[in-house]
Formats: sequence, C-alpha cells, structure tokens
Amino acid sequence: MVFEKAEIKVEREKEFGELRAVVARAFADSAEKFLKQVQRKGLRIRHFEEILAARVFEAIDAALVRSGVAAKSLYEALTLPDQGQMREFYLSELEQIDVPLRHKFHKLYQYY
Repeated sequence: MVFEKAEIKVEREKEFGELRAVVARAFADSAEKFLKQVQRKGLRIRHFEEILAARVFEAIDAALVRSGVAAKSLYEALTLPDQGQMREFYLSELEQIDVPLRHKFHKLYQYY
C-alpha cells in the first residue's frame, strides 16, 4: 500500500502563492541568512507563526520589502486550511536544508 497525500484546494491562491514564493526564496537563495536571523531572534525553527511575527522574512527578502506587504499579513489573509498547507510547506522546505548547514545550526533544530 502506497501513501498518497490528499490534495486540498487552496482558496486564497494569490496570497498563498506570494507567501509560498517568499518561503521558497528564503530557503533557495539565503538559507544560511534565514537561519542566522532565526537564531539571532532566539526563535524556534519549527514555530512558523513566531517567525512571521518577528519579521524574519522581511529581514532577508528585498522583494518582499519592496512589495510593501508583510509575510504575516499574507499568512493572516489565508483561510485556516490554507494556513495549514503553508505551515506544511514551510516545514518540508526546512527539512530540505543541506546537512552541513543543519549541523552548523543544530541548536535551532533541537527539541527542547
């Protein structure tokens, strides 16, 4: 028996797409910079809402700053199911960070 992920339709596609792009850029372009910001602010890496509230994405993403929209505002505009999918996307991207970089920031990844 093969596991198949259930597809849930995104209701607020525009906001979801914009926030998804912000998260993807953070991990693709500047993962180390992102991790340094999370560490500097004393946040837990898996607490997506706290990272949004601390404006970590705005600190590393010039395109987001130019848009004039906060990542947290995009997230809050989403429906609850969309927010759940965004958290899932964030966590899956988080787990794709290269092993050497994860070792460098191992304290962020620890459960405590």
